[in-house]
Amino acid sequence: MFDNTIDQLELRMIAFNRNDPQWIQHLMKVHRFAQMIGHGEKLDEHTQFVTECAALVHDIGIRPAEKKYGRCNGKLQEQEGPAYARQMLTELGLPAPDIDRICYLVGHHHTYTNVEGIDYRILLEADFLVNLYEDEQDPEAIRTAYSQIFRTETGKALCRLSYFAEETE
Repeated sequence: MFDNTIDQLELRMIAFNRNDPQWIQHLMKVHRFAQMIGHGEKLDEHTQFVTECAALVHDIGIRPAEKKYGRCNGKLQEQEGPAYARQMLTELGLPAPDIDRICYLVGHHHTYTNVEGIDYRILLEADFLVNLYEDEQDPEAIRTAYSQIFRTETGKALCRLSYFAEETE
């Protein structure tokens, strides 16, 4: 159906979240923001690929956590997600080091301290851009996220354009 690995992964994630348009829409928006931020930050092709894959599977632990625990908070998503991501990425034939990095990102995407790597930073920023809207955060929460989470120039610009009427720095 698709020749491109990213498109194949996206389709698998849509199937994984079948009949749940909220999560399908979420993963697609996070992916697109991650893609945009990566391009804006001029990532090399490999880092861009890993970042986009991580963005697509970052919330793969939601359904397993809901099934296993009846809830899906961030820590449970981080706990349950990597095994499901690993299986899907392995089936797609990704190299083991890429799978390891993507699973690390899935297992830490709700951890906002000790952020190491531009792929990790971009995943956090892309997820925040979407969550701030989907969770209907108030202006103060948005400003706090802007100052505490956003570090890339592209992510900061997207946040300002999305949420602030005036320029902020």
